[in-house]
Amino acid sequence: MRMDGACFNHFPQASSRGKGGWCKLEGVTKLFLPQTQLEEWALADKADLREGRLVVMAEGGVAFPLTPAVHFVQLVSGEDTQGLVARVKTEEQLARLGAEQMADSVLVGDNAYEVVPGYVAEVAAGAPRPEGADKKPDSEEDLLAAFILNKMG
Repeated sequence: MRMDGACFNHFPQASSRGKGGWCKLEGVTKLFLPQTQLEEWALADKADLREGRLVVMAEGGVAFPLTPAVHFVQLVSGEDTQGLVARVKTEEQLARLGAEQMADSVLVGDNAYEVVPGYVAEVAAGAPRPEGADKKPDSEEDLLAAFILNKMG
């Protein structure tokens, strides 16, 4: 995935099968979380979406702000002249493009795309702990990154 040239390079775990992706910028970690994944976590009481925030039930309900977004999976018709396939765009970015979203489709001019609706979570950067590490995460971003990597990997 790619988000406005800054990050969101394509990650194998970010696909239409409901997996998410993450990347790091200077001081920031951004994660794309598909809506279907958030629904699964909510049903399992692992995490929840409350008032525009992702609340991770582990560690007493740490919360992270979310921004509605879509992951462009494939071009359905037209030409991908703007290079949107494999990128993530927020609702604000879609509005600037003049795009119209309808469920799992986005129209940009005469071009139609299949998308995965979801959210972008943004937290201060920190190195995620490897799976199975004995040490407890030191920060909220470590906790979220470890949760995402363990549950979505």
